[in-house]
Amino acid sequence: MPALSILDLAPIVEGGNAADALRNTLDLARHAEAWGYQRFWLAEHHNMAGLACSATAVLIGHVAGGTRSIRVGSGGIMLPNHAPLVVAEQFGTLATLYPDRIDLGLGRAPGTDMLTARALRRTLEGAGEDRFPQDVLELQAYLGEPRPDQAVRAIPGSGTHVPIWLLGSSLYSAQLAAHLGLPFAFASHFAPDQLLQALQLYRGGYRPSARWPRPHAMVAVNVVAAPSDAEAARLFTSLQLRFLGMRRGQRGPLPRPVGSMDGLWTEAERGGVASMLEMSAVGGPETVAQQLAHIVEVTRADELIVACAVHEHAARLRSYEILAGLPQQALPPA
Repeated sequence: MPALSILDLAPIVEGGNAADALRNTLDLARHAEAWGYQRFWLAEHHNMAGLACSATAVLIGHVAGGTRSIRVGSGGIMLPNHAPLVVAEQFGTLATLYPDRIDLGLGRAPGTDMLTARALRRTLEGAGEDRFPQDVLELQAYLGEPRPDQAVRAIPGSGTHVPIWLLGSSLYSAQLAAHLGLPFAFASHFAPDQLLQALQLYRGGYRPSARWPRPHAMVAVNVVAAPSDAEAARLFTSLQLRFLGMRRGQRGPLPRPVGSMDGLWTEAERGGVASMLEMSAVGGPETVAQQLAHIVEVTRADELIVACAVHEHAARLRSYEILAGLPQQALPPA
């Protein structure tokens, strides 16, 4: 069975607040560690009323400090928002505090709107997506072994060799990850259209590196598991409502689930949301196992990273517990 990991966005739910979200994130991470999940990743987003993960490196430190063994990292840090040296210092510090437990996933989008991106970095001149390959190489140099002629070093950071992953929802990062010999994660939990093409490009063009002699592909999926298909479908409406709001330009806390989406969206909106959430497994244990088996068969994923946007924290825990407890033979080997 492919390794299972968790992608958490520290969701702020309707009726809750950021403090609740951060407490729930740490609680989920502690349960995930006990259930045997491989990694617990947090994603950088800004100016979003429904997410509490903007200070991603700080939150990673909080989660790593509150757990013992699970790998904790970013899925991802949006590199256009930051100078590579700052990221190297932050993650070098994390790796020094929590050796062999920190991952650094990098994205090339700002993770927000352009007005907020400018507020984050003040100026986009000489920055942004166009500099992404150079910034990745610069970051690798800061985290690798220092050179005698290296005038600027990340301290802590230099020599920590924090594992770098490239993340993407298109073909660009797949090709760059293949060229650099890095592991690759595809954001198919919200943008599945180019998933299979990206994986084909990544595997076909992969250039082995010392740390990663073989390609390693992680596929992001939404999973909502419950004791019954009907209960899972009800819980899943929170995510459907969130994506419906995004299509309408409305953002806010994660909505409470509803009994039915009928009458809440047009047929075109229903189709658009369904397309974005295509890589989802929703149902009781047997249904989820079958749906994930199909996803693994089609993608040949080496690892699945699971997002679960459920309004009730207890139900979210239950979903991840059900997933972790699926019999190993329920999913085919990668």
